[in-house]
Amino acid sequence: SIECYMRDGGYDELKKAFTMQPKDITEEVKKSGLRGRGGAGFPTGMKWTFIPPNNTKPVYLICNGDESEPGTFKDRYILHQDPHQLVEGMVISAYAVGAKVAYIYIREEFPEAALIVERAIEEARAHNFLGKNVLGSGVDVEIYVHRGAGAYICGEETGLIESLEGKRPYPRIKPPYFPAALGLYMCPTIVNNVESLCHVKHIVRMGGDEYAKLGVARNTGTRILCVSGDVKNPGYFEVEVGKITMRELLYDMCGGPKDGRDFKAVIPGGSSSKILKCDEVFKLKNPDGTTKDLNFWDIQMDFDTLAACGSMAGSGGVIVLDDSRKMSWVLNNLNAFYAHESCGQCTPCREGSTWMRKISDRLVAGEASPADIETLESVAYQIDGRTICAFGEASSWPVEAIIGKFREELLSDTKAENAALPHNAEEEAQRRYLQTV
Repeated sequence: SIECYMRDGGYDELKKAFTMQPKDITEEVKKSGLRGRGGAGFPTGMKWTFIPPNNTKPVYLICNGDESEPGTFKDRYILHQDPHQLVEGMVISAYAVGAKVAYIYIREEFPEAALIVERAIEEARAHNFLGKNVLGSGVDVEIYVHRGAGAYICGEETGLIESLEGKRPYPRIKPPYFPAALGLYMCPTIVNNVESLCHVKHIVRMGGDEYAKLGVARNTGTRILCVSGDVKNPGYFEVEVGKITMRELLYDMCGGPKDGRDFKAVIPGGSSSKILKCDEVFKLKNPDGTTKDLNFWDIQMDFDTLAACGSMAGSGGVIVLDDSRKMSWVLNNLNAFYAHESCGQCTPCREGSTWMRKISDRLVAGEASPADIETLESVAYQIDGRTICAFGEASSWPVEAIIGKFREELLSDTKAENAALPHNAEEEAQRRYLQTV
């Protein structure tokens, strides 16, 4: 309830925010180094500054609560357990960017979360933390809940905006349709993730410089990791970014593998991130240009380290696979999801995701040939980078990584188990593509 939240200091940061100028709040968020927690990891404060300086149109703030990435459940817990933290963060953020109206877009599959948040909004309004002349500040802020209709593509910010306008959620072309300039109703719009907006109140309380002391350089603050799959204790952990390693996360926090099993691979940032093998050693560049070896278990759980290892921190959804998992099944499971969720606007994604699913269907049925593995990889590389939004990469990256790292295992599931490995499929994909242009 709001009473419990206020007993713990809730809405104190909102009161403090109204003693500051909007640009000063934005500056504190920039100094904090907060990066978006929804997947891309873009600096939040910088995103706020993209609103045109001489804008005369209404400004909107949207909270992206369409948490649909497989393996990710952090935002749902916030919506259920701490909705007032989100409401407070949104009012502060709306004040900072000059928005009088804000929306919380909640996915259809979260009906209870929507009811909880709606109740929190009513409580906040009753205490004058929302509505007209909030806390006598002269600032008007209203928040509305909008329920989605069950489409994964609405997690993409421009697809979400299209849906909020009552249209089919086809992502917009960027440029020119960057939301900060041409967003909701063609007005400047800031779209932030649930967890990102919750951090804003803590930045106001601590100050940007103090907040930046949490975590590591360029990867500041805390973030929530949700671990699922083949571990003894799957769960939901808030950690300092970059201050724990993969070993500490999976063994110390999650209790290690299930009895009698060994870890095989990890998808570290939701289903769209590239899979990492547990026996890999990565070559990372030092600032002076030299390289160093980094063992999988010593990977720091931050944006930059995971990117340097060829994957990404993404949405914080850590999916763990042990040695009982067949990679052909994992591949097919992901392909089925992305083929089902493609909005169909872009031909490479619409046709390619369906094609990849059909091939992996044959693979798990034992009906695929070694050439099918090569074709599957070729299709993935031809989707990559050729679509309006990042859904194309989201569907192709898992395929590229799984085939690249588990080719022999996948070939063992084909009809010709002992067939020679095909030549480099990435080069073949490029060769075939060049023949078509």
